[in-house]
Amino acid sequence: MSIMLYLDNAATTVRKPRSVYEAVIRAMVSGSGNAGRGANKLSIGSVKTIIEAQEAAAELFNVKNENNIIFTQNATYALNMVILGTLGAKDNVLITQMEHNSVLRPAVLHGNYTIAAADKYGYVHPSEFRKRIGDHTKLTVCTHISNVCGTKQPVNDAAKAAHNAGALFMADCSQSAGAETVDMEKMDADFIACAGHKGLMGPMGTGILCIRDPDKIRAVITGGTGSDSQSLKQPEYMPDKFHSGTMNIPAIAGLKEGIRFVLREGAENIGAYEKMLSRALREKLENMRGVRVYGKSDSGITAFDVDGYGSEEIGELLGENIIVRCGYHCAPLAHKALGTYDGGLVRVSFGYFNRRRDVCNFADALYKILKNI
Repeated sequence: MSIMLYLDNAATTVRKPRSVYEAVIRAMVSGSGNAGRGANKLSIGSVKTIIEAQEAAAELFNVKNENNIIFTQNATYALNMVILGTLGAKDNVLITQMEHNSVLRPAVLHGNYTIAAADKYGYVHPSEFRKRIGDHTKLTVCTHISNVCGTKQPVNDAAKAAHNAGALFMADCSQSAGAETVDMEKMDADFIACAGHKGLMGPMGTGILCIRDPDKIRAVITGGTGSDSQSLKQPEYMPDKFHSGTMNIPAIAGLKEGIRFVLREGAENIGAYEKMLSRALREKLENMRGVRVYGKSDSGITAFDVDGYGSEEIGELLGENIIVRCGYHCAPLAHKALGTYDGGLVRVSFGYFNRRRDVCNFADALYKILKNI
């Protein structure tokens, strides 16, 4: 049986720290009560799990009040909650050309949006934010690292431009959390959204939303919180304001351990290792005839195409045991900036558990394919 080569960590990390698996199993086997629903020890234990996960995330992201960290089903939910929960009918949201559909689609649903253009490397210059922000801009959203080509965006400049115009700023850190320093204070972000199952190495179906001022956002999903049950209105205090319905305690328990792993190893150390692997592959690809590499060497993501072939054709030739992402990566406007809208890209994304031999094995496999086509 062939050995699987997993190089799609930008989609999700398949291998997790052992402590993550153990936490999920322990929460399932020992019993997870419904948090906030009763004074029994299982319910109280689940509340403790949420609090400990909030504390770990607050330490990682430098959030002053851990109660302002909420857990969501994924980053998409977190991003939607902010976009749809801060904007009024006449408010404008400024987004970038490099955004994922989890930002693009709610912006289109809102209807009043402006796009800051990216250059051919997938980089949005700071001047674009200053130029595109208008009098009606209420919110600016910018991805920290592109999920398509791995280019790092000037989020600090985007935040400054937004605040100078009296707007709020949200960073989508789905690709950077766990592999870059994501500091809410230094970034001067009003909101940080990220996935829990990528660089934070938690289970699928987890996301995080960090909120600076809860009064700046209304709850768009309401329901049972286990608190103020006699009231027909959603509680305004945190985190109950945004924690409606039964929380996924086993997944949150696993996410807590994933964050603790990142804290022990150091996000910058993890990111530096992933960048080293990506740059090593980039160097090999740039020496292959007919291969073009896109973006900058800012992350563990390397994106490329091959002259005369669509990305999905290359994916099929690589075979089912080499796991990469081919196509448009849920970010169609990014491909227009990069010039790859006709055919998409092959994305190779490294994680902390990949090894240097994975670079060589992938490069060798691609080289053999190119020799035969």
